Amino acid sequence: MPLKNLTPMLYTRQVRASVDFYIENLGFTCVGYDEDWGWATVSRDGVEIMFALPNDHSTFSIPKFTGSFYIRTDKVEDIWNELKGKAIICYPLETFDYGMREFAVYDYNGYLLQFGMPVD
Repeated sequence: MPLKNLTPMLYTRQVRASVDFYIENLGFTCVGYDEDWGWATVSRDGVEIMFALPNDHSTFSIPKFTGSFYIRTDKVEDIWNELKGKAIICYPLETFDYGMREFAVYDYNGYLLQFGMPVD
């Protein structure tokens, strides 16, 4: 059976605040939320991200991830103009030698979100 997609599940102790940040600042929609389970899913343009309270099988002190979440778009300038005043910027919109025009912001928990598109 082929793989279909990847949906990151980000641990946080503040599921509702994380969802609210994605809705109010990043233009996502909440498509699933269960306070009893400590879980939620947000979505925008086919990109889904889940949030969950840490489970009992892992050690969790603060949100951490050693990479970034790279979101491809064909409208990176529009997304930049929409988000630049609504999140902490890691780096502004820039064209890189490796052929991508991109920028990066931090979400509510400090996870790094990069948005990029190839340039001709």
